[in-house]
Amino acid sequence: MKKNNLKIFLFALLTILIFDLQKTFAVCPICTVAIGAGVGFTRYIGIDDTITGLWIGGFIVSSGLWLASFLKNKKIKIPYIEILSVILMTAFTIIALYLSKFIGVAHNKIFGVEKIVFGIAIGMIIFFFSTKTDAYLRQKNNGKVIIYYQKVIIPVLFLTLTSFLFYLINW
Repeated sequence: MKKNNLKIFLFALLTILIFDLQKTFAVCPICTVAIGAGVGFTRYIGIDDTITGLWIGGFIVSSGLWLASFLKNKKIKIPYIEILSVILMTAFTIIALYLSKFIGVAHNKIFGVEKIVFGIAIGMIIFFFSTKTDAYLRQKNNGKVIIYYQKVIIPVLFLTLTSFLFYLINW
């Protein structure tokens, strides 16, 4: 396990040095190590990888949208910045999970796809729709939130409900 953590840390550090993401704080080595440690911990306590993947997928979209917003605020114009940022975050996460051997495990599949990857894809979709739901609710309420911290509550609620659904399916 120590070798895997070291590989994750070195990969994250190399990524930061190459892309100089330290200034943007988009994907820090602590976040990457935390994802790897989180997957290991959730496996240890028996949480299915599809559920863990849901939350990783939400984190990926959140980080990608944050990076896109950061770049826009810096007046950096890149076509399709949101999509590219999410793809970048996805690549970093999948590579880190692959290098740490959390992906590529035999017999850990659902519908022929790695459980973590499947969960990540569903989590990304759920998070995307939660942001659209937040925007829709704000639009219906004249640009104001209906409840405080709505932008946080809706994605967490959607991911929690989906986690519960996956729990029932796997149970």
